[in-house]
Amino acid sequence: MSQKHANISVFVPHIGCPNRCSFCDQRSITGSHKAPGPQDVEEAVNIAKKSAHFDPVNTEIAFFGGSFTAINRNYMLCLLKTASRFVEEGVVCGIRISTRPDAIDDEILSILKEHHVTAIELGAQSLDNTVLKMNNRGHSVKDVEKATLKIKEYGFSVGLQMMTGLYGDSDEKSIKTAEKIIKLKPDTVRIYPTIVLKNTDLAALYADHIYSPQTIENAVSLCSKLLVMFKNASIPVIRLGLHSIEQDSFVAGPWHPAFSELCISEIYLNTAIEQLKEKGDYNIYVNPSSVSKMVGQKKKNIITLSQMGFNCRVLTDSSLNEYQIITERLENICC
Repeated sequence: MSQKHANISVFVPHIGCPNRCSFCDQRSITGSHKAPGPQDVEEAVNIAKKSAHFDPVNTEIAFFGGSFTAINRNYMLCLLKTASRFVEEGVVCGIRISTRPDAIDDEILSILKEHHVTAIELGAQSLDNTVLKMNNRGHSVKDVEKATLKIKEYGFSVGLQMMTGLYGDSDEKSIKTAEKIIKLKPDTVRIYPTIVLKNTDLAALYADHIYSPQTIENAVSLCSKLLVMFKNASIPVIRLGLHSIEQDSFVAGPWHPAFSELCISEIYLNTAIEQLKEKGDYNIYVNPSSVSKMVGQKKKNIITLSQMGFNCRVLTDSSLNEYQIITERLENICC
């Protein structure tokens, strides 16, 4: 069995960003307060190599955090040359970067190609021009579309990042953003619910009661729908929710350490509700790896179904795939 893809992450906070987005405080999200140098790249790779699960064939060095292609050119090349050497030596399979849609052109893409960059992720965040403007993104929907097509032309893997619950956003606009992303056919997607952090414009808007963040329940409901949309379009969602944030910087919003699990669990609940018709006792069969997702955190799904009149027990069936369930109505069920 092949191992899953892995990133050796190097964070480049704020550097290269031409403006400050309403929601952004990269230092609070990444925990990184200084610009990394070549030695930091080497150290990150050396630490990763010591892992028992390290797999060169499926591991990329990933420059995340800032707008990588907008940073000082000499500094960017310095980091790329260091990372590129590990690709040439076969230590990793490639390099992944994240950047802004308006920081992509032919010259940049040629440089990235030369230095063994394999994947480029664009912070699209929304494909609604009004939402982009209200959050001081500094780019347009056309910039996202143009950059995505250009990246594909050069043969890179392209990822698009979107956010939900932005200032001026709505569930309907987020769903339309997802629909537009699907039409662009990226290789991967990341979905991030908006979190209010200290020292951001969004924190000021929240303090003035102008902006209201999503609740956990709202965010889970919306993101579970988006997850299904991308799954049906065969576009992998490689991240759902922030990895972590500095707790001292958190102000408000749908932060949860297991946000992705909550969304997947919501999908299982909705699937079960669609199949269960008459009230009564049921067995629900899922893949062995999906039992906790069907049960829900603190048995939330089982409790919800019970309140609706469905007394359910979760059993396993190895023939079922992820998200698949089979319901079996019983005359009597013993718990």
